[in-house]
Amino acid sequence: MNTLILYDSKFGNTKQIAEAIGGSLNPQDHIEICHVNGVNPNQLKGVEFLIVGSPTQKFKPTKAIVDFINGIPANGLNGIKVAAFDTRISIKDVNSRLLNLFVKIFGFAAEPMAKLLKRKGGNLVVPPAGFIVTDTEGPLKDGELERVSAWIKS
Repeated sequence: MNTLILYDSKFGNTKQIAEAIGGSLNPQDHIEICHVNGVNPNQLKGVEFLIVGSPTQKFKPTKAIVDFINGIPANGLNGIKVAAFDTRISIKDVNSRLLNLFVKIFGFAAEPMAKLLKRKGGNLVVPPAGFIVTDTEGPLKDGELERVSAWIKS
């Protein structure tokens, strides 16, 4: 299968998850892992599985990721499997009533990315997922890299 894992990452945490996803897929498949700044929607030709990841910033994906997805032509993902993930701070770890309220209203980055991918015709094959960082700049919380394989294979 021809797989493209596309990510944006400010502190390297989302990149680590993207690389772990790549390592969890069938090694006989063609797997390309790219930062969003190095790809344009025309490069989706021949891709059978598109996985998109972003850090959650201000309760949403980065502008670069949103711009990339919006740049895909209408129905440009027809017949393509898609998945979306984000990195985020755990609201349980922060224990803030205000943060809980904002998360209930605005959510995290993975869900809106999945909706955008589906609107472009993609076939969502796993539920959107969030991987936890311990602070704004990370690192990833213990055990998060191990969760990647179970998620992408579910």
